Amino acid sequence: MIISRMLSSSNPIIRTSSTTMTIQLCSSPTFVVQHHNNLKRNPFSSFPFKPLVATRSFSSKISNSATKDESLPCVGFLGLGIMGSPMAQNLLQAGCDVTVWNRTKSKCDPLINLGAKYQTTPEEVASTCDITFAMLADPESAYDVACGKYGAVNGMTQGKGYVDVSTVDGVTSKLINDQIRATGALFLEAPVSGSKKPAEDGQLIFLTAGDKALYDTAAPFLDIMGKSRFYLGDVGNGAAMKLVVNMIMGSMMASFSEGLLLSEKVGLDPNVLVEVVSQGAISAPMFSMKGPSMIKAVYPTAFPLKHQQKDMRLALGLAESVSQHTPIAAAANELYKVAKSHGLGDQDFSAVMEALKARLQKE
Repeated sequence: MIISRMLSSSNPIIRTSSTTMTIQLCSSPTFVVQHHNNLKRNPFSSFPFKPLVATRSFSSKISNSATKDESLPCVGFLGLGIMGSPMAQNLLQAGCDVTVWNRTKSKCDPLINLGAKYQTTPEEVASTCDITFAMLADPESAYDVACGKYGAVNGMTQGKGYVDVSTVDGVTSKLINDQIRATGALFLEAPVSGSKKPAEDGQLIFLTAGDKALYDTAAPFLDIMGKSRFYLGDVGNGAAMKLVVNMIMGSMMASFSEGLLLSEKVGLDPNVLVEVVSQGAISAPMFSMKGPSMIKAVYPTAFPLKHQQKDMRLALGLAESVSQHTPIAAAANELYKVAKSHGLGDQDFSAVMEALKARLQKE
């Protein structure tokens, strides 16, 4: 029996954190539902979500023994890079039955050692799992893994669900949605806000859109991997929200880099600047976390610069599609492109500061 409960009102926006869920309807007042969420590391407590095929309830919690409860849904995870690997690991550590795949099989080995199963193609993962998550680097990879030869779509059937947590453009997300839903399966886009450390700590923010029934079913797993989740309505809205967020983030980092270099140029201590900023209205965690290492010209990768530049490019494309002028983001994007051209694509996106240094040296 496929879960059929859907939200009747159009274009809902649902924000869920660990304690509160807020529902906003475009034509209705805002509703706040107290939702005491105790699912963070134990998502299987009396929650009816066995696959989109049948409703089942689970007893108190998963045993820590080596034998997993056969009634638990099988979760697939495609893509085990800097984000996907810790996300899948958190699912495993919570007791989930996880099957993994990655183009480079060696990246699967640490998770296999923790108890994950392995399949050789996305198609095989999807065919053996109830819900399949995918975390890929770019729109091309996301589409190929979902819809290409041996792609997940070939293993999808009615009652299954596909949750794409990659950062892609709305067009790509809609293409994947169409092909997944053509099989009778459900689709949810759920790009994340957060980088390596939040992924490791289960503190990601999920920006979801698509099938509401799948959102409800996937919620316990999202709560293992993240600290909050938003339901934004139709497919494309999640992708758009993520691109806007990352456009802002990329512009902020470029401006922060300018500030660090300017403070040093005029004889100020940039470390003091970081402290001053951290205590004022423009305080942001990424400034405090990344500032000290940026001053030392060290850029440990939490979010690769090449991915930030990709997101800036996609965000600018989104803006152009609706005739929205974004000159600040466009200027920041040029700096990320310069940094990439200097071989910094695999370093953290804070290495954009090196692009400014290069320009200063030319001048």
